[in-house]
Amino acid sequence: MGIYEELIERGLIAQVTDEDEIKELVNSGKAVFYIGFDPTADSLHVGHFMALCLMKRLQMAGNKPVALVGGGTGMIGDPSGRNDMRNMMTNDTIDYNCECFKKQMSRFIEFGEGEGKAIMVNNADWLRDLNFMAFMRTIGVHFNVATMLRSRAYENRMGRDGGLTFFEMSYMLLQGYDFYKLHKDYGVNMQFGGDDQWSNMLAGTNLIRKMDQEDSYAMTITLLTNHEGKKMGKTVGGAVWLDPEKTSPYDFYQYWRNIDDADVNKCLRMLTFIPLDEIKEIEKWDDSRINEKKELLAHELTELVHGKEEADKAQEAARALFTGGGDLSNMPTTEMEASRFEGEGMGLVALIHELGLVSSNSDGFRTIEQGGLLVNDEKITDKKQNVTLDMFKDDALLIKKGKKKFHRVLLKK
Repeated sequence: MGIYEELIERGLIAQVTDEDEIKELVNSGKAVFYIGFDPTADSLHVGHFMALCLMKRLQMAGNKPVALVGGGTGMIGDPSGRNDMRNMMTNDTIDYNCECFKKQMSRFIEFGEGEGKAIMVNNADWLRDLNFMAFMRTIGVHFNVATMLRSRAYENRMGRDGGLTFFEMSYMLLQGYDFYKLHKDYGVNMQFGGDDQWSNMLAGTNLIRKMDQEDSYAMTITLLTNHEGKKMGKTVGGAVWLDPEKTSPYDFYQYWRNIDDADVNKCLRMLTFIPLDEIKEIEKWDDSRINEKKELLAHELTELVHGKEEADKAQEAARALFTGGGDLSNMPTTEMEASRFEGEGMGLVALIHELGLVSSNSDGFRTIEQGGLLVNDEKITDKKQNVTLDMFKDDALLIKKGKKKFHRVLLKK
């Protein structure tokens, strides 16, 4: 089985421009492909997982990845699928975010010199100092406005308050130009991306054909959604980040350990590097082994992002919570000054909000009303409950929200 056929069987491919040509290129290891990442934060998140895994799979098959960070396009922001305009960032912020991306990408793909090694390119190198008149004369003339406005990339912004600005509309031209520049300067012959990027990607293949009379190809990968069609990778506290300072290895592990039963098999196929033959056998396990299957998924993905040692620690901590013993030191922990709990103490709802266990105080009150909050394994029923020093055991307080969220508070020594 070639890598293209494996991608199909894993359910990773959504749309392709020229299937026979793409299959031949990737199966023979001749694809020089790029995926773009806009540096809107200083960390990649679970939403980028599919792209990172795809880059790794294709590099393992002998193809050359080009990671394009949008130091230039990031100053505009992609309007695809958005109802609002992104906040504008400074050059310093964008450059810092790009550096963070490369460090995280290095866990998935191998950068370096030589055939098949990945390279990172920043489109700021050709976009930030672009001459507007020259760009419009050479590139803008190849884009039809009527065609652009029919594209999915802009559909959510049209008709909304404020509408679609020319600032945002230019994003498609710039992404198409990126593909053209990478094709011309680095021999890139394919672009891969999320299925919501289809219109932008076709803009690039069309521009290359018009400018250089050469063929190039595009393939979109399936968006990571749950069985209800909703994007995965969001929690009460926000995105599930790949940076351990933003989302701890334990919380990352717990996210995958607690996904819906109906999504486990799909995630094993799409995100792990377990051979397909093994996955097919795992899929035959009966329902009594669903937790074992979830642990396997969570450990595999945590190891991929954070390494085996952190994955083992996260798994041990998660198991310890359910067995009532073992080492809890690897679970999410916050140290707080003892003075905050002296006297009447601190409101419990305010505490769990500060810890990120709930999204707001009202969410905290609802959690207590529904019987979903435990402190040191005791159910809380009083919405006005305060946390005082006498509630700590050995200077520690264990808070559980439902069956899936845990946090330990330690008193600073």
